[in-house]
Amino acid sequence: MGCAQSIHASESRVVYHGGNEAEDAPVPAAPPLQPGGPRLPPVQTTAASARSCGSSLVESEPSGGSGSGSSIVNTVAVADIQFGPMRFHPDQLQVLLVFPKEDKQCNGFCRACEKAGFKCTVIKETQTALACFLDKHHDIIIIDHRNPQQLDGEVLCRSIRSSELSENTVIVGVVRRAVREESSVMSLIEAGFTRRYVENPSAMACYNELLQMEFGLVHPQLKLRACNSMFTALEKSQEAIEITSEDHIVQYANPAFETTMGYESGELIGKDLAEVPVNEKKADLLETINACIRIGKEWQGICSAKEKNGDNVQQNVKILPVIGQGGKIRHYVSIVRACNGNNKATKIAECVQSDTHTDHQSGKHNDRRKSSLDVRTAASRTSKVSSQRRRSSTARIHSMKIEAPITKAINIISAAQESSPMPVTEALDRVLEILRTTELYSPQFDAKDDDPHAIDLVGGLMSDVFRRPSRNEYVLSTKNLQQASSSVITPTSLHDIPSQITQAMENEECWDFDIFELEAATHKRPLIYLGLKIFARFGVCEVLKCSETTLRSWLQIIEANYHASNPYHNSTHSADVLHATAYFLCKERIKQTLDPLDEVTALIAATVHDLDHPGRTNSFLCNAGSELAILYNDTAVLERHHAALAFQLTTGDDKCNIFKNMERSDYRSLRQSIIDMVLATEMTKHFEHVNKFVNSINKPLAALEEDGEADKNQEAIITMLRTPDNRSLIKRMLIKCADVSNPCRPLEQCIEWAARISEEYFSQTDEEKRQDLPVVMPVFDRNTCSIPKSQISFIDYFITDMFAAWDAFVDLPELMQHLDNNFKYWKGLDEMKLRSLRPPPE
Repeated sequence: MGCAQSIHASESRVVYHGGNEAEDAPVPAAPPLQPGGPRLPPVQTTAASARSCGSSLVESEPSGGSGSGSSIVNTVAVADIQFGPMRFHPDQLQVLLVFPKEDKQCNGFCRACEKAGFKCTVIKETQTALACFLDKHHDIIIIDHRNPQQLDGEVLCRSIRSSELSENTVIVGVVRRAVREESSVMSLIEAGFTRRYVENPSAMACYNELLQMEFGLVHPQLKLRACNSMFTALEKSQEAIEITSEDHIVQYANPAFETTMGYESGELIGKDLAEVPVNEKKADLLETINACIRIGKEWQGICSAKEKNGDNVQQNVKILPVIGQGGKIRHYVSIVRACNGNNKATKIAECVQSDTHTDHQSGKHNDRRKSSLDVRTAASRTSKVSSQRRRSSTARIHSMKIEAPITKAINIISAAQESSPMPVTEALDRVLEILRTTELYSPQFDAKDDDPHAIDLVGGLMSDVFRRPSRNEYVLSTKNLQQASSSVITPTSLHDIPSQITQAMENEECWDFDIFELEAATHKRPLIYLGLKIFARFGVCEVLKCSETTLRSWLQIIEANYHASNPYHNSTHSADVLHATAYFLCKERIKQTLDPLDEVTALIAATVHDLDHPGRTNSFLCNAGSELAILYNDTAVLERHHAALAFQLTTGDDKCNIFKNMERSDYRSLRQSIIDMVLATEMTKHFEHVNKFVNSINKPLAALEEDGEADKNQEAIITMLRTPDNRSLIKRMLIKCADVSNPCRPLEQCIEWAARISEEYFSQTDEEKRQDLPVVMPVFDRNTCSIPKSQISFIDYFITDMFAAWDAFVDLPELMQHLDNNFKYWKGLDEMKLRSLRPPPE
């Protein structure tokens, strides 16, 4: 077999030079040893494409070069190997030369290895060569088989092939030019040689041969070895995966698939899908699936399947066509998930864990583990009847003609893809990917790594639970509800309010109203006084058909169940939110949208929205294993408690039951609306509420107002805003903005609120450390915290966008100006590297 011929191909930058015509004379190319074996790629394409950055493989030698014609000038770096989506960097190739003496042929390969950047080892003895290979695991072995008397290459090749380590090794036999083709090939193949090289000592010929072996044989072997990692992932995957050919012949099924369907791989592999009743798809469903996958698209849906034991189960199936040679579909990959609970998933996990443990544990331990698995198997049999009931129930649900709106939207988009051009189809694929996620309105939080205040603040407010240590329990101090103290003097009516309190409430209709002045005048009981005045202004007693005495008693018991010991979440905060709510309700746009019952709903919700707040976050209560967290399953714990306790206190005593004279239907509507508004103050749903408001209110409103016919569209605007869904969105946004309006207050009030919320967070961090609980917001350490940074983060991530949307709807220039001024104030402190509330005195 001849060596690779000398080529001058300027396009591929492969150039062979030489002054010695005999040594560089063209010789036949080296074909593969066996028919159908790996074909060597042409030199001009292989060499040029495989080297990175378009570097030339061989540079032309200056005229007057060495007489040998094999001068090697440049060494080129090898690029990474791309194998589908997998990318890996090959190690330096190792070449073993087995020659009984270092002649021109041996030297030619040595120089070629140097040029190619391969690590070369020369061995003269057979036994030494075998030991060297077993130690280094060379990628290419070149054996001198020109003189079998001195070195029997076939015997050495057989010895190397007897080791499993040589499975991916390329072994080349160097033979004499005069050897007969037909007599040599079969004997070399039988001995285990991969290629035959007809002697040619030219370094360029040797170099060309090495390149062709590298890209034609070694790299494919590397890719095959990379497949092992992929099969390992498939074997250990907990998802059931099946691979079939284009003719629907099962070629692979992973252990999870066997566990899910009850079939062993031996019963599946090599069988036509029609022979194995795994998938029992109806004709119309099959037609839909085939229409999708024939054009190269994946199909996903729920269909019925039959396990080996005959049980029918509902499965979530994804079928992906795999495009192969010629641009045709060559394989189908099916990913299967059972829809009937976690039983199958548990089995699969146990199966995978069993395999892993078996690999690492002793036989004695395996026997003990096997008996444990048998116990689990027996236990699973006892629950078979209930499992079958669940399956049949699930099947009925999937057969019902009920579709969620999001499902309808996905189906419409999927249908539109069929007749759409490729760019549109790809865009719609991305849309479907987004729509299939669960949190459609919650953005991904990507605060900078150097902004721990933002990470802690947003993370602490947006999550309910980290973990719950069993040894720590945090119980609210208000297990016994607070009753109004008889020793506390309360006003009998608005006319019975002391003059200093009346004076403190004079400008309560203005946004700049100072709630802290009222707090001082009322000895930290501002809610009852401000509540009486605001509720009277909005005619709450008339709407609810209750007496002023009942309302006063109700305000009294509500305020009694706010904790005055809390720096922030006390009745002053409730009164502040009530004031902001009343301010928003007086805006023209809100008055056009909400009716009197909506207004009363908003005022009551603002009054009770933080009732019995313990001065700790939801995350703290969940981590501490509090009674409330257990009661409400770690979900919106405080908000659910506020709403539930409000109705418990109100309806538990006839003297303060402001709802007792309402019509049943009005009460039900009022109750649901109050609960909805209180739950909207939970921060984990913040972005959902804001984005829904923008998409459902702001954008349609802007479109109607930009029409140019304001009078004509005014009726349409009112109709749009007054739909039940939109009124709910508006009320949620109203209480959310009222609840966190501190950064929009005048600067002095903003600073006071920042001091109070920081102190409450500091106190929580102190208690978390004392009780050995997870610290929810580590930056709120009173010794290291930067209050300006925390305020900047809160405004950036929660306030700015929400109030921009609310301002666009209500028109609040005064609030937006305060927000801008306050943000600049905190920014200024931060730029001065200050962590305090105020700059140092001049």
